[in-house]
Amino acid sequence: MIKRRFPKTIPLLQPIPPTPPSPIPNPPLPSQPVVSSTPLPTLTLFHSPKSNHTQLLSFLKTHLNPPFTPQNLLRFLKSKLHHHPNFTHYDFHIFNWASTIDSYRHDHSTFEWMARTLAITDRFSDLRSLLHFMVSNPCPCSDGIFSCSRTEHIFQFSIVAYCKIGKLDDAVDAFECMRKLIDGKPSVVVYNILINGFVKCGWHDKALGFYNRMIKDRVKPDVFTFNILLNSYCRNSESGLALELFKEMKEKGCSPNVVSFNTLIKGFFRVRKFEEGIGMAYEMIEMGCEFSCVTCEILVDGLCREGRVSEACDILINFSRKGVLPKEYDCFGLVETLCRKGNSVRALEIVYELWSKGNHPSLISCTTLIEGLRVFEKIDEALRLTERMLEEGMVPDYVTFTCLLQDLCNVGRTVEANKLRLLASSKGLDSTAMACNILVSGYTREGKRKEGEILVDEMLDRGFIPDISTYNRLMNGFSNERKSM
Repeated sequence: MIKRRFPKTIPLLQPIPPTPPSPIPNPPLPSQPVVSSTPLPTLTLFHSPKSNHTQLLSFLKTHLNPPFTPQNLLRFLKSKLHHHPNFTHYDFHIFNWASTIDSYRHDHSTFEWMARTLAITDRFSDLRSLLHFMVSNPCPCSDGIFSCSRTEHIFQFSIVAYCKIGKLDDAVDAFECMRKLIDGKPSVVVYNILINGFVKCGWHDKALGFYNRMIKDRVKPDVFTFNILLNSYCRNSESGLALELFKEMKEKGCSPNVVSFNTLIKGFFRVRKFEEGIGMAYEMIEMGCEFSCVTCEILVDGLCREGRVSEACDILINFSRKGVLPKEYDCFGLVETLCRKGNSVRALEIVYELWSKGNHPSLISCTTLIEGLRVFEKIDEALRLTERMLEEGMVPDYVTFTCLLQDLCNVGRTVEANKLRLLASSKGLDSTAMACNILVSGYTREGKRKEGEILVDEMLDRGFIPDISTYNRLMNGFSNERKSM
């Protein structure tokens, strides 16, 4: 058996001549560090290019001797080279060098790993070279009747990477390379990626142009294609053209989804066409398309920002009664707006209406509403809401709860305040020393000595009274208050 010797030099690791012989240009080796006047440490991580080349050659001899397979190379790149602190950036050099060996041929596994690695590490010029190399050196899977099934996936990942950084020309170039390698037409997913890339870069006309090319190539657009273009029209304040595309979408047999409607509603609101936006919401109901929380937020928040709060309330109640509101929707934004405008009673009506239909308000919505009711001295309403919250297992925060107890005591309703405290305790909201002191003061002012003494004894048992003098002061307060009466 003839044993092949490892070459003494790696051609592709030599300095790149003016006209590189390899179809894939290689990144240059690190230049020799500039000698500083300051003495360097004895041990250093910097090496000259010659030293690096020698060490890399030795590393290759140890771990990767020809002949090897794509699986051997991939294992070496992943487990050996990738984790080496000095050689990891030579992965594309090694990949290139392997392609010059007569007995070796890259397949889709090495192409895919290299393409993903170059994209993730932002080496996009090398990625472009790699994709062009694939065109002239396709995967061995393509030697038969059909092309390699992984080719489109490799190019799709690369196109996504180019679009993310706004290199749309390179993305289109990769698309053209892919067209030469795959069987038949590209998938609609690839077209959508490129159209979305143009839209994100603000190139509306180019997005439309690529859509027209898609139609010309007889690739059927899907709901994502139309949603991308609807968004582009709306971002350019062309709601009329967006509506025409929406009609074309239905004519082509593509059913709009909730994203389609949300995009149009938001687009109409953007140009202050509120009636048309609300009309789209009702069309959703007619078509049987379920609302999302985003749909409700677009409608309610959009109307509230324009001062049409009453209309937002009516629409929300109407949708609730029709049973189309998502169960997880929370009307916090509307509650906050109503309370800020001094209409907390209306906010309470909205919360109770939605609550009765299964739309449970969030803790923050209820807390905001309690504060809004307290500001306008709606103590009864705040008390009823807090009691319902506790019955439903919603425990308010200590600050809000303590403030409500103070309000009740201030109007001579300390007994009700204490009942609320006991209810909260049974639901997991333990009484604080401050809450108990507020209630004791309330009982003192109302002359309810018996109830006050019971609470003081409870405070003593729970360690809320630090010393005997504090205890005597509280108890004497009941006697003094009774004498003054």
